[in-house]
Amino acid sequence: MLLSLLPIPLLAATIHALEPTTSTSITRSNSTISAAWYAGWHATDFPLSQVSWSKYTHLTYAFAVTTPDVNSLSLQASDEELIPQFVSLAHQHGVKASLSIGGWTGSRWFSSNVRNAGNRTAFVKTVTNIAQKYGLDGLDFDWEFPGSQGIGCNVVDPSDVDNFFTFLQELRNTTIGEGLILSAATLDTPWKSTTGSPSTNVSRFGQVLDFIEVMNYDISSNPALGAGSSSPLNDTCAPAGARFGSAVSAVNAWTNAGMPPNKIVLGVPAYGHSYVTLTQSMKTSNASSSNVSNSLSFYPPYNAAATAEHPGDKWDSNGGVDVCGVMQGPGGIYTYWGLVDEGFLQDDGSVADGIEFRFDDCSQTPFLFNSTSAIYIAYENPRSYASKGAYIRSAGLKGFAMWEAGGDLNDTLLDSICTSAPHLQARTRRLNHLQ
Repeated sequence: MLLSLLPIPLLAATIHALEPTTSTSITRSNSTISAAWYAGWHATDFPLSQVSWSKYTHLTYAFAVTTPDVNSLSLQASDEELIPQFVSLAHQHGVKASLSIGGWTGSRWFSSNVRNAGNRTAFVKTVTNIAQKYGLDGLDFDWEFPGSQGIGCNVVDPSDVDNFFTFLQELRNTTIGEGLILSAATLDTPWKSTTGSPSTNVSRFGQVLDFIEVMNYDISSNPALGAGSSSPLNDTCAPAGARFGSAVSAVNAWTNAGMPPNKIVLGVPAYGHSYVTLTQSMKTSNASSSNVSNSLSFYPPYNAAATAEHPGDKWDSNGGVDVCGVMQGPGGIYTYWGLVDEGFLQDDGSVADGIEFRFDDCSQTPFLFNSTSAIYIAYENPRSYASKGAYIRSAGLKGFAMWEAGGDLNDTLLDSICTSAPHLQARTRRLNHLQ
């Protein structure tokens, strides 16, 4: 039963009831996904030797970037020389190795690459060649905003979604493509139709894709209420005017449009977003975080006009001119380990001295606030990850995919989401038994 169908007061109790239980009868299931993306450009800080291979079923290397030439993909920014080692180590540990194509800055030429029959055939050859070259098990297509503008300079066509499907269909019908794991990282709403509105029928994609990863992160907050969770598990428990997207809403949208739950993998972040605010304390509001009927329990009590994204940890971008030639500010990103590194959390994940903490029961999101620096952060912790794992199990989803593997610290988040959904533990138990 979907959590969104429960009466509002029962939400927190239900998630608590779905917390881990001890089981000794679990066996490995090849249909369950325990996945993460591995960012090649972070290999210096997070080498492949630090990956907990035994806890994953799938790992995806990011990114191969689209180019104006339909016959080529670029790996210039992602340490191409590391891919053979990535694939080799994955296979040594029984993990499926995929390559992600696209990304936020790398989706600019998807539209032109699949726009007509000739380009689609050429692009099929391009992606199958790279799969063969590296011995990949799968290809993951991260086309940001097909049918509408994404970063600001993407090539766009009203028929992008139809052309994408035709391309995938042709890819699946090739000798190489029929044996590949084909997946797609998606937004929280179904891809747009030719009319510009979210599609009401995406069932055909379920026939050519093994699964989609619904990216439940970087969700924009409601400007009227201030900066809120960037990866809320739920928003259906908030008043209608305070809803802006969540895992529950996203899964409902995709399944209502025809994507089977067992072909949906929930994308979960190992990071949070930071802001600067004029508010001096999270305790200044009389809103109760346990009162899920109060809209202010779903958002920190900060005035939106007084907030702005703040530079995050050392992996965060300080801003600059993007690929479209537009000046951008800092990303405001703090990885989970970055919160420890920057003194918001202790090594064990507990809140550091002088930092305020609250947990919102509606969105299932933790928040941190440093009143001295006025930095506020919506992030993920073991409790929020356990809630996501419980939801994956209750909704019958295929599993989870973390962006990114290197953002965690000592597997704190990874262990929590696997423990909260016992069927996700099967791989670890099986491999540990064999070793």
